[in-house]
Amino acid sequence: MKHFLFELKEGLIISLKAIQSNTIRSVLTTLGIIIGVWAVVVMTMAIRGIDESFQTGVASLGSDNIYIDKWEWFNNDTPWWELRNRRNLDMEDYNKYKSLARLPLAVAPTMWTNQTVKFEDKSVEFINVQGTTHDYIRTTNLDFEQGRFFNELESNGGRQVVVLGSEINKKLFPLGNGLGSNVKIKGRKFKVVGILEEQGSWVMGNWNPDNQVFIPIENVFKYFHSRHMRSITFNVRAASSAMVPAVKEEAIGIMRRVRGLQYDERNDFSINQQDGLLSNINETIGVIQIAGLVITGLALFVGAIGIMNIMFVSVKERTREIGIRKAIGAKKRTILGQFISESAMLCLIGGLIGLFLAVITSMIIAQMDFPSKITPDSVVLAVGVSLLVGVLSGFAPAFTASKMDPVDSLRYE
Repeated sequence: MKHFLFELKEGLIISLKAIQSNTIRSVLTTLGIIIGVWAVVVMTMAIRGIDESFQTGVASLGSDNIYIDKWEWFNNDTPWWELRNRRNLDMEDYNKYKSLARLPLAVAPTMWTNQTVKFEDKSVEFINVQGTTHDYIRTTNLDFEQGRFFNELESNGGRQVVVLGSEINKKLFPLGNGLGSNVKIKGRKFKVVGILEEQGSWVMGNWNPDNQVFIPIENVFKYFHSRHMRSITFNVRAASSAMVPAVKEEAIGIMRRVRGLQYDERNDFSINQQDGLLSNINETIGVIQIAGLVITGLALFVGAIGIMNIMFVSVKERTREIGIRKAIGAKKRTILGQFISESAMLCLIGGLIGLFLAVITSMIIAQMDFPSKITPDSVVLAVGVSLLVGVLSGFAPAFTASKMDPVDSLRYE
């Protein structure tokens, strides 16, 4: 064991001296590994950040929800033209359903419109303005940074009050003075009564509460759409995950009754659940992961070829050195370990540089509100990938060196 450790120490010292004596060549050689490890770590951090952001966004909706809608969101087996020709769901349907449903913990209607939200000289365009009632907060897991959701009186009376998502608040009120201020939506003043905590639900589209504002649904009908112009969605929350199937079955029966459907008529509404959303999210993450693996795999392959090539050159240049070491008793495994150590050291140095650049990149893109998560396993991944590439790419040159005949090596000019 002591002999092995001595050989390992000696091999590492020789490897470091060899790298130091050819600094420029070593830097150029490790460039491929630097780029490869940088790509691996950045891709890993980005995928993890996106995945966690997706999951957080879905969790903010509530895991015990179903959504009664005119449209089918996922796994759509119904032709699009049939969905389009369905009757809209309206507040009359909602009120009938709410009065008949016994199992839900909470029910709320939602209807959205894209508008520009302004405060003084600042404005944010194409914002999802979600119209709903005071019960909406009971169907979600939203938390507040400041203020509250609008109450029953404000909801039923169609008061011009608004709750801002965290991103909207940051853009309109960078000094954090949004609560109690008046913002304008399509020229109408709305008083800010609440500001949501950041949900971290990047790329959640219409489900992203960070980029939404919430107003009483009566204001959507009054200022943006007529009551029958667009369909509304019913957010329905079960008392627990175990109750979701029962709530869904009850909703189907009640909605068929509300819509006046005969026993042989197909449903003209859809019951949507989050498992469809999660399935789509996982598919998206899977595609990103495959693309990331291909890109980073190619980068590492190019880097490995560069390391292998320069190690063959190094073996050729040090043929006489190899001959002398073998002539004075160095074993094949010693020579093999020496060159594998040199290759591994080159890759490790490149990997650490790549990791450093990846961390810097992650900090930069985080400032652009792109989800990226730096974790300890990113460091382990960078070091592990570097050493693995170093050992694999250095094995063939090292094996060639270990098989050299000492007599022929000493004759080499």
